[in-house]
Formats: sequence, structure tokens, C-alpha cells
Amino acid sequence: MLQIPRWQTALIVLVLLIGVAFASPNLISRQATDNIPDWLPNQQINLGLDLQGGSYLLLEVQTEAVIEEQLDNLVDEIRVQLRGERIGYRNLGVEDGAATFTLRDPTQAATVEELISDIGGQLQVSVGEDGKASVRYADTAVQERISNAVQQSIEIIRRRIDETGVREPTIQRQGERRVVVQLPGIDNPERMKEILGKTARLTFRLVDEDVSPQSSRIPPGSEVLPSDDETPEGTPQRRHVVRKRVMVSGENLTDAQPTFQQGQPVVSFSFDTVGAKRFADVTKNNVNHAFAIVLDGKVISAPVIREPILGGNGVISGNFTVQGANDLALLLRAGALPAPLKILEERTVGPGLGADSVRAGEFASVLALVAVIVFMAVAYGLFGILADVALVANLILIMGALSGLQATLTLPGIAGIVLTLGMAVDANVLIFERIREEAGNFRGPVSAVDAGYRRALTTIFDANITTLIAAVLLFYFGSGPVKGFAVTLAIGLVTSMFTAIMVTRLLVAGWLRRRRPQALPI
Repeated sequence: MLQIPRWQTALIVLVLLIGVAFASPNLISRQATDNIPDWLPNQQINLGLDLQGGSYLLLEVQTEAVIEEQLDNLVDEIRVQLRGERIGYRNLGVEDGAATFTLRDPTQAATVEELISDIGGQLQVSVGEDGKASVRYADTAVQERISNAVQQSIEIIRRRIDETGVREPTIQRQGERRVVVQLPGIDNPERMKEILGKTARLTFRLVDEDVSPQSSRIPPGSEVLPSDDETPEGTPQRRHVVRKRVMVSGENLTDAQPTFQQGQPVVSFSFDTVGAKRFADVTKNNVNHAFAIVLDGKVISAPVIREPILGGNGVISGNFTVQGANDLALLLRAGALPAPLKILEERTVGPGLGADSVRAGEFASVLALVAVIVFMAVAYGLFGILADVALVANLILIMGALSGLQATLTLPGIAGIVLTLGMAVDANVLIFERIREEAGNFRGPVSAVDAGYRRALTTIFDANITTLIAAVLLFYFGSGPVKGFAVTLAIGLVTSMFTAIMVTRLLVAGWLRRRRPQALPI
């Protein structure tokens, strides 16, 4: 047990040096780490919301809008199918969560049921004797659509936050339709709320130039949308009659960047292959007609197409500020939300509170470390001092692991570190007590130490593995502060086993080889 091969010694030293390398950037300022070459460890521990301040948002995905959109699309599909088969109907629309219409000839009910069932999408079709038809999605299809919308919303939220450069945000699903967002270190929470709150659904549609926005009769295929222009107070907002059919969707965008055109902020964009072809066809077939750019139900601009645009690139102009152009480009790059988000709860944590927590955590950690060091030195003499050296190495490895993994350190995470420092010497206590028993049975120093390490090893592994299982379960099923505690506890358990077993064994074996004592100082 005490015959340590050279490769093991080299491995132990290498692990310790790596831990020191990854932990050392935490001793300098964050600005100074920018000067460290990329091939060297240059990342510091990320502090959570409760330590460096920031914003906490509880969002709810308005999935009702997703279902409404799905039903509207279903109505359009039903209209196309019925007209294609020349089946008479009236009053087609959405009512009580279903697409409803009335057949002019009720004897066509069987044909209509078969025709609509072929649309797919887990539809439930029923036609009464009076010709009243109802088409709704099955509950499983609705729940699947809601779940997909929430998951897609989380991904879009993550993209938007990543575009802003916020370090280590926490984005978690809570319940069926809610999302928790924690943004450490942000200094402008209002801008973040504005970015996250916008659906950012961009569409390109033709303007219906045959109808005035003031007309009382709008054709079924068109709708009146307000302009996004800011108007003086008391002045009515401009409106446009826009066709409902989407000619090109923002889903076909591949890039969007803020730029300037004639000294004004604009957003340039480019389409993928499919979008570029559609955009080219639309502009080629509608020269000298107005083309509306619609964002979240408002017309940003409605320029007249002067010539075909064949390159798949374009520019969105409007009354943009520089910040507005940047934000719009960010939203378009990240993609549109499948449904609007509603802010249910908002909290702002000041950095002063976080600084106090960090100082308190540092004081508790140092106090715990000093107390454990003193106890081990008093209780086990030289062997206790060797265990103290391993304890300091353990703390360095924990800091290095948190920096290297870019884990977020929270206030409960500091509690996990303090707990780990107290538990770290448990393995050494078991080993040293076992060595005392063996020495009391008149074994020689080398034999007693060898037996102490060998017989205590199973107990140490069992105790730490059961605690590690608990930490993994806390991380998997927990959220927020619970996860922060589980992360540091799990990392601390792994590093503690390494330092208590490998590092102290290396130090004790080296001391025995050099001193060759007749009795153990324990």
C-alpha cells in the first residue's frame, strides 16, 4: 500500500499543479485575466445572482396564443380543402377551442369528415345532423404543442441572453408553462425585460392597396395593422391594410446586423436559400407595389418595391435609434418566440448584498479551515499537520474545479464548501485511528500505516459514495440554491477523497522513507 509507483506520484503532482493553475486567476482582477493568453487557464469562478447582484425573472409562456394560432392555421386549411372540393359552407371560424362551420348540404357530412381527417394532426371531427361541424385537436396533440412551445421558448431566451453577453445565466423550466431566469451582474434590467418580452415575429406581407385603412369592410384575406411609428400625443396612429398571407417569414433569416444607411440606423438581413428564392419571386412579381415588414403585429415600414431583389439580402429601415437597431438585430438573430411571455415576478438583487455575502462566506471558510487545521494538529501531531497540508490542497482543487468547469458559485454553494472543509478530514480521522489501533497491537510503523490505509479504504469509499449519490440527486431534481449547494458538495467530495487518500498517503510514505522512525508520532 505504501509502495507508490513513480507514475502515481507524477500523476498526483500533476493534478495538484493543474488545480493551482486553474485556481490562480481568482487571485487577480477580472480585467487582468483578459491579458492572460488563451492557451493558459484564465477563467475565474462565476458568482451567482445572490453574490454579485442582478435580476430574477419568473416568466410564463402564454401558450393560449400558440393554440389560437394553430386553430387559425387549421381554419385556413379547412377553407382550402372545402373550396377545392366545392363543398358549400358558412360561418367558418374559431369557437370554444375548435374550428367550426356549417354545411349548406348536411348530406355531405361523411365526405367532409373523411376530407378533414386527411389533414392530419390528431384531429377530432364531428358533424351534427343540422350540418354544424366542429374540428378540434386531441388533448395529447394540444399538450405536446404546449410542451414544445415552452421548450422552444427556453431555447430562444437562452440565445437572446447569450447575445447580450451575460455571463452564466440560469434558465430553468418551472412547472408546465413557467420559466425562471436569473441574470447575474446585469446593470440594465429594463433592457433585458424588453429584449425577453418581445415575441420578435417578423413577416413580409403585401399591402392591400385596394382598401383604405378607414374602410368599414375589410376583405377576409386582409387585416388592419398599426404602424410602429411614434406619433405625437393626440395624433391617431397610422394604419395599414395588409394581406394575411405571409410571403416570407423571419424563420428564413440567417443573419441580421445593425448598420447605417444615409446616416440613419438600419438593420441589414440575409435569407437562407428558400427565403432568398421566395423573396426574389415576391419582389419580381410585385414591382411598384407596397411590401410591408411586420414585427409582432406592427408595420415597421411599407416600402414600394422599385425593382426585383434577387440577392437574398435586404435592409429594414424605420425610426430606429442605435440601441433599437442593435436590439432588433439581436432578436432576429436569436429567433422569434413561439408565444408571448408574461413577467409574473421580478426581483433585483443589489451588488452590496452580494458583497456582504461573499465577505461572510470568506470569513466562515477561513474560520472553518483554521479550526480544522488546529484540531488535526493537536489531535494527531505530525500526521495531523500532513492532513492539514492535504486540506489546503483540497481547497485549491475545489477552487480550480469551479473555475475550470465554469460552475456558478452561490451562497448555498459557499455553505457546501464550508461543509466540505469540515468533512474533508473525516477520511484522515478514520485512517489515523486505524493506524493507532494497529500500532497499539505492537505492529511496526510501516506495517501499521500500511494496514491503517488498507483497512479504512472500504469505509471511506462507502461513506463518500453514498453522500455523492445524494449530491447528484440534489443537483438533478433540485433547482436554484439547491443546485448550487449540490455542485460544491459533489466537487468537494471528489477532491476530498483524492487529497485524503492519495495526497496524505504520498506525504506519509515519503516521511517514513526518509525518517525510518521506530515509533509513530500519532
